[in-house]
Amino acid sequence: MIKILIDCFGGDHSPQAPVEGALAALAKNPDLYLILTGDESLLQTELAGKTYDSSRLEIVHAPEVIGCDEKPTDVIRLKRNSSMMKAIILLRDRDDIAALVSTGSTGALVTGALVRLGRIPGVIRPAFCPLLPTMDGGIVGICDSGANPEATAVHLRQFAIMASLYLENVYGVKQPRTALLNVGREPEKGDDIRREAYRLLQETPSVHFVGNMESRDLLSGAYDLVVADGFSGNVLVKTTEGTAIELLKKLKKDIYSRTLYKLGALLMKKMFLEEKEFMNYQNYGGSVLLGTDKVVVKGHGSSKAVAVEKCIEQAFRMETSRLSAKIEAEIARYEHYEDS
Repeated sequence: MIKILIDCFGGDHSPQAPVEGALAALAKNPDLYLILTGDESLLQTELAGKTYDSSRLEIVHAPEVIGCDEKPTDVIRLKRNSSMMKAIILLRDRDDIAALVSTGSTGALVTGALVRLGRIPGVIRPAFCPLLPTMDGGIVGICDSGANPEATAVHLRQFAIMASLYLENVYGVKQPRTALLNVGREPEKGDDIRREAYRLLQETPSVHFVGNMESRDLLSGAYDLVVADGFSGNVLVKTTEGTAIELLKKLKKDIYSRTLYKLGALLMKKMFLEEKEFMNYQNYGGSVLLGTDKVVVKGHGSSKAVAVEKCIEQAFRMETSRLSAKIEAEIARYEHYEDS
């Protein structure tokens, strides 16, 4: 039985989405045990009238909620009774709990995880790795996407090692084609950090490094993993998601602008619905925090039930694949452990 904590407050659709997502995951997986953290009375209200296996679900009362505008360093000191911090402390203190899923404040989650949980031995900086759909029907991971606004070449190599193992062990992507986000494809492109990272990645046998990637090629299907510092990676992910959303809005506006277009859209309705579903980030789970001592999955703040369910599935598969142990073993093969 794999025990996973669900932080039920802090997201845009809390506590409804976390509770519904948790129950859906519980119904599909008999080897799953879930612990919900949050205001007990509100969680009981959400659970009322719903059918679920109560022997595999428990509630830990945590009445406080962390706002996205609160300073992370203050939160971990002053809000120990919040749904997120109570979950992090339980994850640290109980050996029988394997993972945490949260849709709350990213800053608080990262700070709390680093301070309370610690890192896998040898890992310098944990990093976020979200997934996006590619044009050929696959997925591409971006690591890092926000945990480390600045990164050295050694950090980037570790991101590549951790994320490659994640894609291979959790999603079955054999030898993930790994690229370095840069301003051009040529090896000499970019700043000193990018050029040094290029050299290190070429010297890393466990990473299938295929060179530099320009941001316009992210969804092309030519890459399985893109390595970046957290600032650039975050901009890349949000720009890509935002572009897709705005294009769908424009397409809808243009269709309704003429009767002929409306008639054509009726004939293509099924295709449009399939494309909308394909680009819906809710279907791709959350952003895993690679490198922490225990599994942490950060769902989007606007995650609905299906996205929370996918996050729980990610956490379960990370734990059952023994990903943390594999990351520790692979990182140990390289001599660069000191932060620079």
